[in-house]
Amino acid sequence: MRFRAIALENVRRFAGRSAVDGIGDGLNVLAEPNEHGKSTLFDAVQALFFKPHGSKDKEVRALQPHAGGAPEVTIEIETDEGRFVLWKRWLSKPAATVSQDGRLVAQADAAEAWIAQILGGEDGGPSGLLWVRQGMTALGGGSPKEEKAALERRRDLMSTVGHEVEAMTGGRRMDLALARCREELDVLATKTLRPRGPWKAAQDRVEALEVERDALAATSDALHEALQERRRVRRALAEIEDPDATTGRADRLTQATAAHAAALRHAEDVEAASRRVEAGRISVTRAQERLEALRTALSEQTAAREAVDAALAEAERAAAERDAAQGALDAAEEALGVAQKAREAAEASRRLAERQRAARDGVARRRELAQRIAEAEAARRTVEEAAAMAGQGPDAATMRRLETLAAERAAAVAARAASAPQVVMRHAPDRAGSVRMDGAPLVEGQAVAIPGRVRLEIDGIGTLDVFPGSGGPGGDAVEAAERALEKALAAVGAADLAAARVAADMRADAERRRREAKAVLDSLAPDGLDPLRAMLAAIPEMTEDADALLDPAAAETAVEAAEDARVAAQSVRDAGAGRLSDARMIAARAEAAASGAEDRLDRAEQAVARVGDEDEATLAAQFDRAREALDAAVAVHTEKARTAPDLAGAEAALARARAVDREARETIGRLKPELARLDERISRGAGDAVEERLTEAEERVTAARADLQRIEHEVAVLKRLEGALDAAKAEARERYFAPVAAELRPLLALLWPEAELRWEQETLLPTTLCRGGVEEPISILSGGTQEQVALLVRLAFARMLAKAGRHAPVILDDALVFTDDDRIERMFDALHRQAGDLQILVLSCRQRAFRDLGGRTLRLTPADPA
Repeated sequence: MRFRAIALENVRRFAGRSAVDGIGDGLNVLAEPNEHGKSTLFDAVQALFFKPHGSKDKEVRALQPHAGGAPEVTIEIETDEGRFVLWKRWLSKPAATVSQDGRLVAQADAAEAWIAQILGGEDGGPSGLLWVRQGMTALGGGSPKEEKAALERRRDLMSTVGHEVEAMTGGRRMDLALARCREELDVLATKTLRPRGPWKAAQDRVEALEVERDALAATSDALHEALQERRRVRRALAEIEDPDATTGRADRLTQATAAHAAALRHAEDVEAASRRVEAGRISVTRAQERLEALRTALSEQTAAREAVDAALAEAERAAAERDAAQGALDAAEEALGVAQKAREAAEASRRLAERQRAARDGVARRRELAQRIAEAEAARRTVEEAAAMAGQGPDAATMRRLETLAAERAAAVAARAASAPQVVMRHAPDRAGSVRMDGAPLVEGQAVAIPGRVRLEIDGIGTLDVFPGSGGPGGDAVEAAERALEKALAAVGAADLAAARVAADMRADAERRRREAKAVLDSLAPDGLDPLRAMLAAIPEMTEDADALLDPAAAETAVEAAEDARVAAQSVRDAGAGRLSDARMIAARAEAAASGAEDRLDRAEQAVARVGDEDEATLAAQFDRAREALDAAVAVHTEKARTAPDLAGAEAALARARAVDREARETIGRLKPELARLDERISRGAGDAVEERLTEAEERVTAARADLQRIEHEVAVLKRLEGALDAAKAEARERYFAPVAAELRPLLALLWPEAELRWEQETLLPTTLCRGGVEEPISILSGGTQEQVALLVRLAFARMLAKAGRHAPVILDDALVFTDDDRIERMFDALHRQAGDLQILVLSCRQRAFRDLGGRTLRLTPADPA
């Protein structure tokens, strides 16, 4: 498909009919100033091929002129079947037709289908692949829907690269097969191959049947266990209820009961004899304790009297030593007080001598600090005054904005003058200066712009009023620029731009003086003025009489001598305090010992009194009688204990006989109900046909497992097929990149010798530019380099489509905005190189730059409606 002519009617600013005719093969260039309709022409071509005639979306409504009307677009194309005229109208009486040599080929929906077919299907057209909209140079980007459509067009291009790739991959058929494989796999499993749908249902059925089978198997096993348990219970019950066993248990219980009673009576006799022995022992112990207590109390009483006498003598001696130590301490403290006062007097003299010396030494320092503080105060005042002035007038950013607004106003005035009507005066001989405009004579042969209403004064004739229209072209822009400038000047309080510049200079000068004064202040007082004032106050002034000056060295020597005397007195005082402390402690301990000895004597006398009036001989006789009574009781107890039967053995025999009898009765009571329960359970299980149901359940489990294995096999096959198709697709893409690289290699060499592009497998877009041995991601390249790479890739795509028999025009709307002068020449060479068997339409507002592009020059001009 090649374009031959494009016509617009009622499309945006084209209220009438305008057309581009004579579009030829190869390179065609439409270079016009801004607002001449290049982008409108591009949007109109897009709309005819991709917007149904019945559409009313925002992109279609954007084609409608401000005055209203139905947008119409006509494109004449040439294909292998001849020339056709495509026409569409939207919004009002929408229609679409395809005609050839004046004969209607298709209309309405049939025309839409014809256009889609000529493009190669819904996603197979050149839009986004070969048609570059202004500001949309990049290969990627756009909405998700647009990115998906662009990816499908690139995949479709991959499928049509050549017969070898088509035979290898099946092209679109491979994509359909892979999509069908993934759809069937998605019915059976999740993305992570977790079962769902029929696979999950088959798994659930196998699990449910296995649960049922296991339950029946458990029931069958339980029935067998119940039969075995019933045989065991019957055998155990018969053994326990045997008559001989019952009689034997009763005889053993009777004999054990009688033996236990006899042993218990003899044990009571032994216990009574044991109590009499214990009473005798208590009597002996009590008599012995009274005798020993009397002897001990008498001995303690004698020792306590001796201890009291010794303690009182020691207390008197310690008190005398304590009084002597107190007297020595009092004398030492008095001597220390005298030495301390002498030390303080010497220290006062030394401090006075030091102040006098510091005052003499500080005269120059005080003078230097006072001068420094005065200079810092002056710098601070300068900083404050300059800061106040620096806050007035416009700053640098505001001045840049004012200068920009002034430049915009000048540009608007120049634009208005350039597009406004003009008048040129040609005077008759000897009539120069006879025509004036606004009081100024018109210069011979010079064009004068008429931006608005003016009056021409003609000598000898009169006046001529000229009305070019409502404000003239560009008048609104001039007024807007002037209002913006006046508003900005008013905001800074300036009458005009010159006044604003003067105020800005004054502000800048004040800011400079503030910075200089601030630097001086920081150098004089880096920490502020207060630390300097504190330093000045810390230096003493010379106020003492010069005749009363003291010698600092002599004062220091006097201080040292006084300190030595004080230290010696302090040492004597500390030694006396230590001796007094020791004496006091010794005296306290002696007094405490005397008090303790007296308490000991009191306790000993009380102990003697507690023993009673009996003497030592009486208590000894009572002790002997108690020993004789104890010996007699021990002899009786020993004889009874020797002849006693085994009570513990009798109790164990009785407990065993009772336990055997009780266990037999409890076992009989437990086995009879258990036997009845087992009989009922076996009877119920035999009537449920458990064995037959278990066999049927196992058969159903086997069948369900077979279904599950079949589905699992199908999933495995689909997954393997998906992997094989992905691998084949990847290999096909690698084969696709080879012809793309072959087409791009000579084009890239025009800009960068031996340069190469790396491609992304999924998006089929270049990701890295390799040049000079360095790989650079496309995303970090400059805007100009990115647009150059994108344009070269599109030219390579177009050449590949052409080789596949699908010719499509390449349309570039200001596709080289960021390209510098040197590279744009080489990009022109690339366009010419590809234009040999392609049709390329270049739309640009850069008339001077594209003058050297060459190719067929096109014009968008008013056209005859016929």
